[in-house]
Amino acid sequence: MALIVQKYGGTSVGSVERIQKVAERVQATRGQGHDVVVVVSAMSGETNRLIDLAHQVSPQPDPREYDVLVSTGEQVTIALLAMALNARGCRARSFTGGQVHIRTDSAHTKARIVEIDEARVRRELEAGTVVVVAGFQGVDEDGNITTLGRGGSDTTAVALAAALGADECQIFTDVDGVYTTDPRVEPNARRLDRITFEEMLEMASLGSKVLQIRAVEFAGKYSVPLRVLSSFEEGPGTLITYEEEDMEQPVISGIAFNRDEAQLSVRGVPDRPGVAWHILGPVGEANIEVDMIIQNVGADGTTDFTFTVHRNDYERARAILEDTARRLEAREVAGDNRIVKISLVGVGMRSHAGIASRMFEALANEGINIRMISTSEIKISVVVEEKYLELGVRALHAAFGLDQAPAA
Repeated sequence: MALIVQKYGGTSVGSVERIQKVAERVQATRGQGHDVVVVVSAMSGETNRLIDLAHQVSPQPDPREYDVLVSTGEQVTIALLAMALNARGCRARSFTGGQVHIRTDSAHTKARIVEIDEARVRRELEAGTVVVVAGFQGVDEDGNITTLGRGGSDTTAVALAAALGADECQIFTDVDGVYTTDPRVEPNARRLDRITFEEMLEMASLGSKVLQIRAVEFAGKYSVPLRVLSSFEEGPGTLITYEEEDMEQPVISGIAFNRDEAQLSVRGVPDRPGVAWHILGPVGEANIEVDMIIQNVGADGTTDFTFTVHRNDYERARAILEDTARRLEAREVAGDNRIVKISLVGVGMRSHAGIASRMFEALANEGINIRMISTSEIKISVVVEEKYLELGVRALHAAFGLDQAPAA
């Protein structure tokens, strides 16, 4: 008998009819002889409705009371799902995050899980009960309700699976797995049978929206096998697991992209020690995250310093740079908020040379100019003009044969 943790997102439980479908699936899993813990999100649209109510009452809601409010969405779902299961003769009980002792720190609206006392869940499982747990929430050491931030239900599911030593954590969503890239951009994108934690973490951080980064980190840290499945159609989904030494890895597993990029440059900065700190220090102090960085030294004793930020931070970062440039007596500040980042990801890069040159050749053949380049052991990212996003993704997808299933 296996222990399975299943997580269903907002669209999967978006109506009573869909909750009944989830109950049917959970009952089928239970019928196969497995113990089941189910983690659910609020019904689709409900959290946004609650947030809107909060802002109608106060433009800046108290964080503690905000968490008390938005956590109620999941409470509705767990009760309805437990009722649906019990009505089918499948014994189930619902629990809030606090009731199953998911303890977090006290950072309201973005709390992190500190520990889980799984004893209560184990007792219920031993009694033959399907345990239905509210995702996205916990309690701090003072008993205050906390929420885990965007995508927090994924993290709840993985954390419970780790604490219970589950055989698999299944994330049910509105897609049937992880694809080589977004099928809306490349219709020939292919569903992957499996992908490593490392690759999935890179894909998630580089723009893939299938799984929340924190959930993948948690799963990798505690070696919890993750499977992404569709709530609406049958299929094997994609297994996210650790890298097996005897398994032949594809050179490239997928292509991620991020539309939320903006580029900033300080040109003609006097080239002296500490210039990078003088430029990026004030940006960091403003809590603006910097991504890719390039510094070019000119023959005239000056340097050009270029970096990328999230597009939402572009205007604020540019204003800071204008002030910095005046103090450093730089020539000018330039920027562009119409850029995108395209990234190749694959653990197979470790043992294959020439990946970068193939990537650059494929983009050059389409007349796409590369603005910036960043590499790590298993990824290569480039910044290009926004208008070339779809063309670039499709060109790279074809160049690396990602539409072809790997040889058996």
